[in-house]
Amino acid sequence: MTPHLDAAGLPVGRPVPDWQPPPALEAVELTGRHVSLRPLRPGDDAPGLYDALGGTEIPAALFTYLGVDPPGSLTETVGVLDAALSMPDSAAFALVVAGQVVGMASYLRITPAHGCVEIGNILYSPVLQRTTAATEAMHLLAEHAFASGYRRYEWKCDALNAPSRAAALRLGFAFEGVFRDAMVYKGRNRDTAWYSITAPEWPAIRDAQRRWLDTAQDGSPTTSLSALTADLRDATAG
Repeated sequence: MTPHLDAAGLPVGRPVPDWQPPPALEAVELTGRHVSLRPLRPGDDAPGLYDALGGTEIPAALFTYLGVDPPGSLTETVGVLDAALSMPDSAAFALVVAGQVVGMASYLRITPAHGCVEIGNILYSPVLQRTTAATEAMHLLAEHAFASGYRRYEWKCDALNAPSRAAALRLGFAFEGVFRDAMVYKGRNRDTAWYSITAPEWPAIRDAQRRWLDTAQDGSPTTSLSALTADLRDATAG
């Protein structure tokens, strides 16, 4: 590939002609076939989420890689949701299935100037984990970000969080590397694994996700989403 050169003859990044920063993302209503998303409302949403998480028997593993500890009461659940809403440059969503709040997720580090946003602070209750609704929620959030004009969509997680890393690849994110000693949380070090999808990649990934969701709607998918997105990565590498 021929490099782009500036006036001094030095290599620079490709031009982004007529770039206009998109508006800051906000939590809005997004509706799918299996799940709906809407702005998080701590007072209203805490009771349903507390029950979905397990009430007085919330599995500690759900919070191992989050920045907060498992809530021990309904009041503490409100605090968890308040903390999600208070994160800077973010927009927090409630994930709703059959009228019950069963999880949450947020746009993080919303940076309109560069068209960059991260998806994170994801909490799936046991009833949402490994379901079509969970996949559809991630699809709807990515689709909304790219449709709003964003050009880079990020996924970051503790490098030791194997399920999160597998989920990123399954959804079509590309692995970019590990930032060592990137954070201290809960009194321990975090190496952060970085993944992304860029705007030119999104249409093919979007279509793969839609194909999988269509077959999931009709019954058990005959092809895994991991296989569909792996084929896209192989094609790009080739």
